Amino acid sequence: MNASGHRYSFSVTSPLDQKLSAVLGGRTATSMQRGLGLLTVGDLMTHFPRRYARRGELTALAQLPLDEAVTIVAEVREVRNRPMRNKRGSILEVSISDGTGILTLTFFNQAWRANELSPGVRGIFAGKVGQYRGTRQLAHPDYELFDRDALELKKPEQAKAWAEQPIPIYPATSTVASWQIQKAVEVVLDTLGPLDDPVPDAVRRERELLPFAKALESVHRPKVDSDWRTARDALRFQEAFVLQSALLQQRQKQRESEAIARTAGSLLEAFDAALPFVLTGDQQTVGEQIFRDMAEPVPMNRLVQGEVGSGKTLVALRAMLAVAQSGGQSALLAPTEVLAHQHFRSIVRTLGPDLSAQLRPTIITGQLPTAERKKALLASVSGASRLVIGTHALLGDAVSFVDLGLVVVDEQHRFGVDQREALRLKGSKPPHVLVLTATPIPRTVAMTVFGDLDISSIAELPAGRQPISSHVVPLAEKPGWVSRVWERLAEELAVGRQGFVVCPAIDAKTEEPGTEPVPSSADDPDAGPPRPIANVTEVLASLRSNSVLAGKRIEALHGKLSSDEKDELMRAFAAGDIDVLVATTVIEVGVDVPNASVMVVLDADRFGVSQLHQLRGRVGRGGVPGLCLFVTAAEVESLARERVEAVASTLDGFELANKDLELRREGDVLGGVQSGGRSSLKLLRVANDGQLITEAREAAQAVLADDPTLAEHPALAAALKRRLDESSEAFLGKN
Repeated sequence: MNASGHRYSFSVTSPLDQKLSAVLGGRTATSMQRGLGLLTVGDLMTHFPRRYARRGELTALAQLPLDEAVTIVAEVREVRNRPMRNKRGSILEVSISDGTGILTLTFFNQAWRANELSPGVRGIFAGKVGQYRGTRQLAHPDYELFDRDALELKKPEQAKAWAEQPIPIYPATSTVASWQIQKAVEVVLDTLGPLDDPVPDAVRRERELLPFAKALESVHRPKVDSDWRTARDALRFQEAFVLQSALLQQRQKQRESEAIARTAGSLLEAFDAALPFVLTGDQQTVGEQIFRDMAEPVPMNRLVQGEVGSGKTLVALRAMLAVAQSGGQSALLAPTEVLAHQHFRSIVRTLGPDLSAQLRPTIITGQLPTAERKKALLASVSGASRLVIGTHALLGDAVSFVDLGLVVVDEQHRFGVDQREALRLKGSKPPHVLVLTATPIPRTVAMTVFGDLDISSIAELPAGRQPISSHVVPLAEKPGWVSRVWERLAEELAVGRQGFVVCPAIDAKTEEPGTEPVPSSADDPDAGPPRPIANVTEVLASLRSNSVLAGKRIEALHGKLSSDEKDELMRAFAAGDIDVLVATTVIEVGVDVPNASVMVVLDADRFGVSQLHQLRGRVGRGGVPGLCLFVTAAEVESLARERVEAVASTLDGFELANKDLELRREGDVLGGVQSGGRSSLKLLRVANDGQLITEAREAAQAVLADDPTLAEHPALAAALKRRLDESSEAFLGKN
């Protein structure tokens, strides 16, 4: 089992499968596992350098980002020891420089370090960049100094090569430094046996790629820059090739399953005839793709991505009617109770009284009263209900179906794959699966994460959707503007409209799950406390006492409330009985109140791009234009500020999806977490490597077409087994 809890199912047949403890010794191997999650030789060999430095090249200190861990090359300029102001002890301050800028190293009660950190010494320094009195600093950094005597003993040409040789800088932690990783890598490379190459010889020759073993040697121990660049090209293609082979193999397995073909008929015809509007072109196109899939005796696995408010739920409802035509049942899995209840009411209203009576839509949630829950469970298990809507409660053992023909997962990123699989397994035969997301996915991400799914897109919005005006309220430069936010909200309320105010936290101690992590302050004994973030409890009290909102009905909605309380509040808001809803991200998806025209997001930098886009989509849904105000104290040019400004600059969710990918790593591609986690990709970056991924997929398709079981490609089969441990393999099977 590796550090992430994955159990390996392959036997030790390659040097890459060998445990690090057998090569490095128990102590070093333990630190590698605890600090970096590296268990095998293969884990360490694919822990690639993130950049390369040189002994003779200094780092541009002025460009270092605040609050980020860095590893830099610099020269010591000045050392001084001073007593602390507020407590006993001393602070050793070491000034290092790149020749222009200054960075201060700060050590508390470690005056002895002055003996080795003498002026003129160069080395590698690692730590988190903070700021104290306008000067960038590293508090308690780790470091390794270059040997000046060794340089002086070399001949001039040797000294030049030594100074210019690339030094690998590895992703490191506070417990395992980059140079410790480098030394461990060199020990492993010196003892590494022959390696089979997962990329077939013909493919490698066609692309003029380095062999696998040579690429590993060159990426970890380059003599010149061209060594590691050529090596990365080979390793990046190999990663894409192995990943696409895995996805394509899984796609083959899915198509070997047998499902019940479902064909639309009179139910859908009656529904379409009663619709008071015409389907958009995209809705019609995607509907045809779905019906074509479901008419086949193999399980449909389709992802429908679409803009906020583009009508994805209507497309899913039409698919449910096709399943109901043959007596089958559909299950709609929603991420929150608020959204499940809204889906239920919306579906009943859209079906109309006759179809609702015939299909008996039923809702199952964890907080239903006992009597209602029993009736709902009976309707599901007896088949009386053809449409079952619910939350995680649908996954429980008590919920069963007579003929589950379609599983619809709304907002797929809010569920783990185990949860989706638990629902899919409730079918006597594999049901068709339709996954919905209102967070548009860039093509290369879709190809990489959902390469075994067919993908449909709905970009066209229904007629009648009003434009939304988005603005950043920059409190870092304009702190007084916050009062104008509430005046603007009051102006909308004065003409009979309603508004949302969203906070990242419920109260001073409780953050709503899913917000961005708090940036840490510099490690500085004299620094003040970090700035508190907006929370529902305090904002609610503040708005109720704000004179510009006097007499307005202001209520709070958040995850700590019971299902009944949340449902009651949403009903009251939809009915116009509440003017302003102060909420957390529980209103992020699905909430549809046409009269709501204002969305104020406080501490907007605490939310991701997709969250902000989703929140903005809660307004402008009726006959009045929407207004969205993103309030942030993030500094100009910071990543957090750039994220907020990106959302304010466009309403195009597909454009934002690409921008989001540029601003963050793509998350875990092979593993139980699809967003927000550490990426399982090593060198491949879906934001930049779209063409490479496409070419790797074509090459993998050609190999698998000739050799579906990879009997003639044992090295690729072994690489797939090594790459896809049991957990990741199950993940692919459940998507």
